Amino acid sequence: MRRIFAIGETVFDIIFKNGRPVASTPGGSMLNAAVSLGRLGLDVYFISEFGKDKVGNIVDSFLNENGVKTNYTHHYENHPSSLALGFLDKNNNAEYSFYKHYPEKRLDITFPQLTREDIIVFGSFYGIDPAIHVRLKPFLQHAKAKNAIVIYDPNFRASHVSELEIYRPIMMGNFGFADIVKGSDEDFAYIFGAKNIEDAWQAVKDMCDILVYTANKDNVRLSLSGVQDSYEVTPLQPVSTIGAGDTFNAGLIYGLVTQDINRDNLKTMNTDRRTTIIRDAIRFAGHVCMSYDNYISKEFANKIKNIR
Repeated sequence: MRRIFAIGETVFDIIFKNGRPVASTPGGSMLNAAVSLGRLGLDVYFISEFGKDKVGNIVDSFLNENGVKTNYTHHYENHPSSLALGFLDKNNNAEYSFYKHYPEKRLDITFPQLTREDIIVFGSFYGIDPAIHVRLKPFLQHAKAKNAIVIYDPNFRASHVSELEIYRPIMMGNFGFADIVKGSDEDFAYIFGAKNIEDAWQAVKDMCDILVYTANKDNVRLSLSGVQDSYEVTPLQPVSTIGAGDTFNAGLIYGLVTQDINRDNLKTMNTDRRTTIIRDAIRFAGHVCMSYDNYISKEFANKIKNIR
């Protein structure tokens, strides 16, 4: 079975609606994607860090119960696991407050050895944090050398726009490591001033092979050399949009695995394969918007597995 390595921060989400907590669950963008993939029965590993405390124990148990391997997770001592408070607005979009207190030594693990069949997904602030990137960069170089597929989701927040020039060199390097860049219209507007997918593609086309561009309820677009596809998003009334982009990433990876796409045939996959992959991703994201969970439900995962 192909291995998937999801690299990102771990937080414990507490979700508020109208000033009251309505849900709590392990979170973090790549953790969310990993849990969805684990529920689908894929061979997924989470590369991250969290504390040896009660919250960390909840997270660790939750990951293992959902088929996510934690062989490459750093369980640090004497510092608490991170918390994220999410406050839903009238449209059920979340504004976050984070509470983090990391140890001096970060992501203290031995990274795995990769093969050409592996898939790596990473991103968000964790992917540009200098304390993490010094450990992450050699692993990404190893991934490229072994011809593993690398997916990068910048997931760049408005709160970091004032620091963009500080993190830009790291971010540009990440684009260069990626075979697939998946990002939102907001990401590319913040990073490049891009007004549309054409602007975004011009900004990244020399650094990656494929761009997947999302724009909330608008069509998903895919660009690669000489091709641009557009895929309709089914309208819905979300309960919460938390985890939608992360679950889209899980659907993207699930599609790559089930369509048997590796780095050798990535740029030459036909229209039918591209359509299946993106429609999986859209379907996954739409499903997760209909609950307070950050990942696909076990029932949805079983339904998908039975179809395939």
